[in-house]
Amino acid sequence: MKAQSAIEYLSTYGWAILIMSIVAVALFSLINLNSVTPQECILPAGLSCNNEYLAQNGILQVNLFQATQYPIKVTAIGCTSLQSLAYMQNIDNPPSNAVYMPISSNHTFYVQCYSNTTQFSGHIGSVYSGYLIINYTNAYTLFPTIVYGKMSTRVSR
Repeated sequence: MKAQSAIEYLSTYGWAILIMSIVAVALFSLINLNSVTPQECILPAGLSCNNEYLAQNGILQVNLFQATQYPIKVTAIGCTSLQSLAYMQNIDNPPSNAVYMPISSNHTFYVQCYSNTTQFSGHIGSVYSGYLIINYTNAYTLFPTIVYGKMSTRVSR
């Protein structure tokens, strides 16, 4: 009688441990480790990032979508881990040195990212977190505006 009780005990707990192990393996296999650090680019209302790619040398390719109330002229853009204007890069687009963006338009910008005070560089898969800073002028009122966006992206090429 004691032997039968012991076998039932071991059998019941054995099945329970086996089922919990299978569930744990299934859950672990569903987790995408690349999604632990999501790729995000959060800008103020009216501006958004469609796609962003960060190269190993720190050059960020970002497609900016403009949906503000008025057309804008982007005059400078920066990518830095500090919320600083020191590393803003002027737009080289003669003759105005600005990119005109009508409402509901997009444009791809290339900008060097900085980590603290040095140019960022990283291996494929490493994560960069910082700020995307955009300096633009309202095409109608000519008021200049600087916006800060939070971004986190992986080096992808």
